[in-house]
Amino acid sequence: MHIYAIGDIHGHLGLLQAAHDLIADDIARHGPGPVVHVGDLVDRGPDCKGVIDYLIDSIAEGADWVVLKGNHDRMFSRFLRDPWEPEPGLRADLGWLHPKLGGPATLASYGVKNAADRPVAAVHADALAAVPQAHVAFLTTRPTLHQAGDCVFVHAGIRPGVALPDQAETDLVWIREPFLTDPANHGPLIVHGHTALDRATHYGNRLNLDSGAAYGGPLSAVVIEGRQAALLTPQGRHKLLPHPPG
Repeated sequence: MHIYAIGDIHGHLGLLQAAHDLIADDIARHGPGPVVHVGDLVDRGPDCKGVIDYLIDSIAEGADWVVLKGNHDRMFSRFLRDPWEPEPGLRADLGWLHPKLGGPATLASYGVKNAADRPVAAVHADALAAVPQAHVAFLTTRPTLHQAGDCVFVHAGIRPGVALPDQAETDLVWIREPFLTDPANHGPLIVHGHTALDRATHYGNRLNLDSGAAYGGPLSAVVIEGRQAALLTPQGRHKLLPHPPG
């Protein structure tokens, strides 16, 4: 059995399509397998609307894809519901419309301009008018954990020592420490994104797929067999060798 997974997309439709092209090439060689996207579909990149359209349309056409919820996806859907509702896990002095978080770029892809420079109520009203209800429903119904084979897929990580059924959603979409530096075997391999690196990295007990597409880096697609993983490249599979957590 093999499973494909794609890291944090952040509105980069071209990178997402290229990642799926790599997966299609690998499937042609090795046979079909499901694809898991580990979340952060939106924010910072140029075509967040296009990314969501692409995912919705492909799943409707029968693609065997799972799309998880990331913290940026949750911030987007929370803003649409109530722009003044605090986001657990986010610093109190920041809001989704702060340029650092990338919300204005998401809204711009729907035609809502200058979101960082206008009153929140006006931006919220424009967003409700511009974002299709199908997108709202898609964002709000994304799962936060998916288990398949020897892996558990989440956006950010898990709270060490807490059973999987008892994990809090805020941890699954936001956590960094103590997860990132925990050397313990969590049982399944934890496949996640959220914390940007230069390249996808296997730590033995977890596999981080966020290779910084939000900041000009690549979007990583991997194939996982058991607890082993390989990065998909135009030249084929490149095995990711585990090294100690840190």
